[in-house]
Amino acid sequence: LSTFPSIPTAVDGVRFSAGLENLASVMDRGTLVRGMQAADLGFILHSRHQFNWHTGYVPPQTVAAPHLGAWMARTRGPLDPAMPAFINIGQRFDLGEGEELKAFTTAGFLGSEYGPFNVAFPEQAADAVRPPAGMSPGRFENRDAFYRKLLEASPLGRDGSGYQKESLLRAMDNAHRLLSSPSAKAFDLALEPLDRTRKYFPAFEPGMRFDAPRDRFGAKYEESMVGRFGLGCLLARRLCEAGARFIEVTTEYIPFLNWDTHENGHARLVGMKQMIDAPIAQLVRDLDERGLLDRTLVVVASEFSRDMMLEGKPEKAVKDQVVVPTVINDEKFYGMHRHFTAAGSVLLFGGGMKRGYVHGVTADERPCRTIKDPVTISDLHATIYRAMGIPPNHGYDVEKRPFYVTSDGKGKAVRELFA
Repeated sequence: LSTFPSIPTAVDGVRFSAGLENLASVMDRGTLVRGMQAADLGFILHSRHQFNWHTGYVPPQTVAAPHLGAWMARTRGPLDPAMPAFINIGQRFDLGEGEELKAFTTAGFLGSEYGPFNVAFPEQAADAVRPPAGMSPGRFENRDAFYRKLLEASPLGRDGSGYQKESLLRAMDNAHRLLSSPSAKAFDLALEPLDRTRKYFPAFEPGMRFDAPRDRFGAKYEESMVGRFGLGCLLARRLCEAGARFIEVTTEYIPFLNWDTHENGHARLVGMKQMIDAPIAQLVRDLDERGLLDRTLVVVASEFSRDMMLEGKPEKAVKDQVVVPTVINDEKFYGMHRHFTAAGSVLLFGGGMKRGYVHGVTADERPCRTIKDPVTISDLHATIYRAMGIPPNHGYDVEKRPFYVTSDGKGKAVRELFA
């Protein structure tokens, strides 16, 4: 069912796809969930399922649903009061389906102070927590006072609730606190030893920047993503050590790029595996060596998986597609794949999870659906929240009705995953 051979892992009987040798070497420290099932949302679309994955709810909602990280920020808070509790690394919002991504990359009704601190380019993260050159303390204070006047005259200032305005001002205060805090050094990758940085991105050279390539279909973009994701994982480790509560590192979603493999799938996946293999494995090793893995949960996941097809429309049933043979003999067929929700895999490391454990079974023949121990998004979220000490029915009243961290508060943690 693949154009790649399988390779052994550090766990007997568990095999990965070739190209994931580093991840295979740390499988003895992780749990593999094989029966991940995405929600039935009608049309199987990236943006809708990304919304569902990150919030636990089906779009659209009558209230702004908070991101998983915002719930963590509101409920658990940062370990260091100067450090943002929720940090999002690697995603831009000014191209592709940026507006759809903004819909769930938010604190929603929880308030601006619990929203994400966005870092699109990890190699430039230090610039985001450093006052601009020539910005004196007095000039900075004048700008802050002027901003507050603008806020009062804005639609939010005129028509927003007191809570919304106060939350936005608290978010500004939090940002000011970080600018003058020693914790800001965690954002500076130049402080990391070069040999350690190259374990996350072997081709790294000091002074590298990845913000220049913007061509949607150019090879330079995907080449740059190898470095961006690798340095993103390194930045995540530094921020974790500094007291951030929730960090998301993404390979950046742009239609028809990265994992959105609608053509040349074999060649594309060679590059995608290169992008994630060494950085994630090195993150796991570093956290383990520093004694942080047991109290840090690393989740490797996507919004859904794929099933083979030659042509057709995502909303059609498998039987209505023009399919390729079960055995793929021509690499050109690999990558012309239908969006698939009936099975998928999630890797979990640390956070009290078992080590070297596999949960769930999928069918050996197409369409390879989950046949034992399925795990839904709601249950996966409940599992993540349980690792953080948050019950699945925790929530707040919004517009006189309860809103929970899992859908309707009914998520159930998969207790078999915990050691």
